[in-house]
Amino acid sequence: MEWINVIVQGVLIGGLYALFAAGLSLIFGVMRLVNIAHGDLIVAAAYLAFVIVGATGLNPLLALVLVVPLMGLIGYVMQMSLLNRVISGDMLSPLIVTFGLSIIIQNGLLTVFTADSHKLSAGALDTGSFRLLPGLDIGYMPLLTFGAALAIIAGLQYLFYHTAMGRAFRAVSDDGEIAQIMGLENRRVFAWAMALSMAVVAVAGVFLALRTNFDPFIGPSRLLYGFEAVIIGGLGNLWGTLAGGVILGVAQGVGAKIDPGYQVLAGHIVFLVILAVRPRGLFPRIDG
Repeated sequence: MEWINVIVQGVLIGGLYALFAAGLSLIFGVMRLVNIAHGDLIVAAAYLAFVIVGATGLNPLLALVLVVPLMGLIGYVMQMSLLNRVISGDMLSPLIVTFGLSIIIQNGLLTVFTADSHKLSAGALDTGSFRLLPGLDIGYMPLLTFGAALAIIAGLQYLFYHTAMGRAFRAVSDDGEIAQIMGLENRRVFAWAMALSMAVVAVAGVFLALRTNFDPFIGPSRLLYGFEAVIIGGLGNLWGTLAGGVILGVAQGVGAKIDPGYQVLAGHIVFLVILAVRPRGLFPRIDG
């Protein structure tokens, strides 16, 4: 039962990693952009929730009603004013710009909030749990996080393949020039994709803040976990992203069980093994 508990808890933490990865996968799938600032934007969303909760007294989960649209607006403006200027056949320019954006966000958060760590509380949900089996307790917050990841990925999957916006995303991803000829304004489609990605980032940031302490410098590690989940699952495959997050979470759980010092290392090893065996990930996207 002890090992079953390790695996179950790893699956649940994998939901948080899938939230980190979903926005990253979305942006790469639509505009082939690797956003180096993605992890720092997650942390920025956590700080935005921290400010809103402090100012309004709202429960952090209710604060999502404000955090999600605000982050979506930030994403839209960021894409229209900055990132659209550097998206081209050259992948180096967006990498440099988003790297610079990462540094700016980190130092901006440090200036405003100092290096002190913070954490949000959802009250009884933080510590509450129920007994599934003897020796196996499931926390309400990890379960809620995993449920949020499932709902978001299912929603994105539906949007991509059953809505006009999703058809626009797929059109500009497959052939931007033809999509432009057919009447789509690629710059605006990219901006809506970034807005949607930042809405997902908002949810990831709030659940990160509820799960653990955060400070201005933890963004790169969140980016790494999200990136590994995307690669493990397969680039552009949203359900694969969820699977990648779960595999990463379980690997870290097993590593921590063997030795607490192996927790993060175990996840990296699994990532490298899968990358060596399946360079395109376990479930690469197949369009059609």
